[in-house]
Amino acid sequence: MTRPSAHRVPPGFTERTASGHRAMDPCAKLLQERIVLLGTPIDETSANDVTARFLYLEHQAPDRDISLYVNSPGGSFHAMSAIYDTLRHVTCDVETICLGRAEGTAVLLLAAGTPGKRSVLPGARLVLRQPALTEPVEGRASDLVVRAEELSRIRSRTEEMLVRHTGRTAEQVRSDIERDTVLDARAAVERGLADRIVPDRRGAHPAVGVR
Repeated sequence: MTRPSAHRVPPGFTERTASGHRAMDPCAKLLQERIVLLGTPIDETSANDVTARFLYLEHQAPDRDISLYVNSPGGSFHAMSAIYDTLRHVTCDVETICLGRAEGTAVLLLAAGTPGKRSVLPGARLVLRQPALTEPVEGRASDLVVRAEELSRIRSRTEEMLVRHTGRTAEQVRSDIERDTVLDARAAVERGLADRIVPDRRGAHPAVGVR
């Protein structure tokens, strides 16, 4: 069984104020701006962190958008499902942005954002892949059958999510995840995983949509 990882806290910083300086927690500062960062593998710990932030922000302002920034290698399907269900449960629109990478289950969260509000940065790297066991499997034949059935169920759920959020056919999705499919930002938009590419904000060009 995969053990939850400890929460990784970014280093703090000092902010200048009218009365001097004060120490700031980056996560708290981001939360004030309704930004949630998923920058770790997806496990029970990171899922609880993200879902708690979603529910808090919905309570604070149920009609304001939440921004979910994704830079994750993926991880547990069940932990991802907790985030996915919460993302779809809250009344707020959820803007999703991939910076860095989104692989495996992390891709599903990017795609599940509110339609029209799913973005990738130009250097983003996405990887579509089928679910797989993350550790050696041992046990009785009957136990192995149960594990195989569960893995098949997870694959079916993965395909259903991708069909729902990308607009691609079931056949196309099955082909996409049969082997690792590595996508750059433009290919991610073409596959329906995002709606637009967000360029360098210092530039003057508008965001690029491919669909």
